[in-house]
Amino acid sequence: MLEHLAATASDPRPIALDELLPRWQSAMRTWRAWMCTQTKHTLEQVRRRTYHHELGGSSNAMSLRSAAALGYYDTEDAVVLAAKTAMFTHREETAHAGAEFFARVTFRVLHQDLTPLQAIEAVAADSGAFVRAKVAQALAKVEEAVDPGSNLSREPFVDDAALTAMASVLDLDGEAGSHEPIKVGLSSATEGTLPGAVYFIVRYGTLEAAAKANAKVGGDNASRGVAIGMVLGAAEGLEGIPASLGGHLVEWERVASLLDQLPLIRAAGSGTARAAAAYGGVDEEMCAVEPMRQRPRDAEQPGGDDKEDL
Repeated sequence: MLEHLAATASDPRPIALDELLPRWQSAMRTWRAWMCTQTKHTLEQVRRRTYHHELGGSSNAMSLRSAAALGYYDTEDAVVLAAKTAMFTHREETAHAGAEFFARVTFRVLHQDLTPLQAIEAVAADSGAFVRAKVAQALAKVEEAVDPGSNLSREPFVDDAALTAMASVLDLDGEAGSHEPIKVGLSSATEGTLPGAVYFIVRYGTLEAAAKANAKVGGDNASRGVAIGMVLGAAEGLEGIPASLGGHLVEWERVASLLDQLPLIRAAGSGTARAAAAYGGVDEEMCAVEPMRQRPRDAEQPGGDDKEDL
């Protein structure tokens, strides 16, 4: 999405799938990592020339892809529209509700001088019943986790127990089962990733602390991590990224240069690439945009599709 928005930044406009899909198809041909069932399904739909409004599958994974839109669009509704359009591989209602929720929260942190908690509460108040319930669940679980008198606070794996308690757990037969805490994290389903991300954002308050705690829980910590990174990144900026990681993150320089092409960042003259280079201790000249270094995608990883089918 960042590549697409950077490529269209000279003439800002809503994301159009007839422009985005060819770029997406080209990227998928040399994709370097695991590919989910919804991506495979949608690629086949596009190959069959399925109507754009019929694209996507029924997965309830949140599939949040709108971070770059916050540097491109200057209204909340435009960012939300971009977030929903970018989810063309997913049609399920709660997945879209989760993506809209975090797009609105992040926008308000950036533009309304709200703390992450204030933005979360404000957006939840205007949201549907599903989002309101999941946010309330997460905030209650934070209070319980930090209460020294609660049983949860005395759990050896408190965050894992907290997240597990907020979503249905699948038993070995693949049906909704026990809510007993387990030490394997949670899946991609929005019913777990939304409150899970809110929990880490509110409980830990900084990107470094929240990201570390999220990683330790396991499960689909990547999906939760996108939301955590958007919201706390908006609150802290580049300074929120641990200095020990600066310049060592994959695609650090390239992403910084692409960000500098986005309209709002360019207009602010903030020089993301320059700041990233200085902060990360890397050569600013390395930040020139080049094609992503790709290799043919490895053979499919066994068992990976299950998390997208919940």
